Amino acid sequence: MNGIDYHFVDRERFQRMIKEGGFVEWAEVYNDLYGTSFSSLRSQTAKGIDVVLDLDVQGARNLREHFKDCALIYVLPPDFEILEKRLRERETDDEEAIKKRIEEAAQEIKNCVLYDYLIFNADLQKAVEEAKCIIVSERCRRSRQLPKAETIFHIKPSKI
Repeated sequence: MNGIDYHFVDRERFQRMIKEGGFVEWAEVYNDLYGTSFSSLRSQTAKGIDVVLDLDVQGARNLREHFKDCALIYVLPPDFEILEKRLRERETDDEEAIKKRIEEAAQEIKNCVLYDYLIFNADLQKAVEEAKCIIVSERCRRSRQLPKAETIFHIKPSKI
């Protein structure tokens, strides 16, 4: 929904934002422009809100470049046969498109080594639970909790 899940701007403003470096990541897909602005991301994270983005590998690289402590999760299909089966069951692509998507997936999946976490989506409920566990674990990361502990308990970090 515009203003909540998404913030729509006209093409001219979007292109101006690109030139001004206003996006963490952006892409043109089927002649439409999509992106994640620095301002929208920072406004959410400043409030302590977990932000989940659906990004391609290039977008994930850009995110990591600007937000070093982000957690990158790569969701994998169980195998290529199941991926192909899922694509066919959608009934949204013709044979040529399915073959192209499989070929692109084979190249894209190689980039999973750049991510912090890998989830195999064999069972949707299990994959969702694993993602939730990652989010909770990331919230508890020392780098995120130590400032609070220092304030409450008046401690200074020391070397072990």
